[in-house]
Amino acid sequence: MGSIENLKQQYNSKKVRIRERLSQFEKFFNEPCSWHYMNGELKLLPSEKNDDERIFEELSFCICTANASAEMGLKAVDSIRDVLIDGNLDEIRRRLKEVGYIYYNKRSEYILYTRNHLKNMFNFELKNKILSFNDKNELRKFFVTNIKGLWYKEASHFLRNIGFKGYAILDKHVINSLHEFGVLETNNKPKNAKEYLEIEQKLIDFSKDIGIGIDELDLVLWSGKNGRILK
Repeated sequence: MGSIENLKQQYNSKKVRIRERLSQFEKFFNEPCSWHYMNGELKLLPSEKNDDERIFEELSFCICTANASAEMGLKAVDSIRDVLIDGNLDEIRRRLKEVGYIYYNKRSEYILYTRNHLKNMFNFELKNKILSFNDKNELRKFFVTNIKGLWYKEASHFLRNIGFKGYAILDKHVINSLHEFGVLETNNKPKNAKEYLEIEQKLIDFSKDIGIGIDELDLVLWSGKNGRILK
């Protein structure tokens, strides 16, 4: 990534695309559309699914992306999109395996468990549940606590992807970048909630110091390592 000056240059060159992507995250939450990965490109297309089903797609994407690439998570969700709501465990597992998703056994179990858990907790009214929170930290904590396969990074990723702002997605790309800039002493991943929140605060402070909002900064740092602006 290099110097702060270089980081700002990268931000300026990507700012329009980054802001467009962030606006698409908000659009996804508010309008009937779903993400599709087509010919290596991420597209937001009209969807006939209801809001709760679409949001569950994004939740499943974040479950699948944990310890995997964003591209693999996108392919995984595309493969199970039409069986996410009604498919059984064997069907979800088989489809994940067919697209080469390495964690097809465990993540299919997580997805099915989560689907049943959400139905039992609040009749699968996922959007209403999300909107019932007034505190963004309590909202994230709800998903960390209740969704199998989600921890602070994945819960932050999910909420960012549905248009909620101010969360740090501390994956290896962002952690490595923060270490390179001297924000962190090491590039070790956070081992517990306390460490995650401490690093998140350092990222927030860093974003203020350099004048790039945390949501935009995440996509600059991530694309600087990955080379692409995905989600």
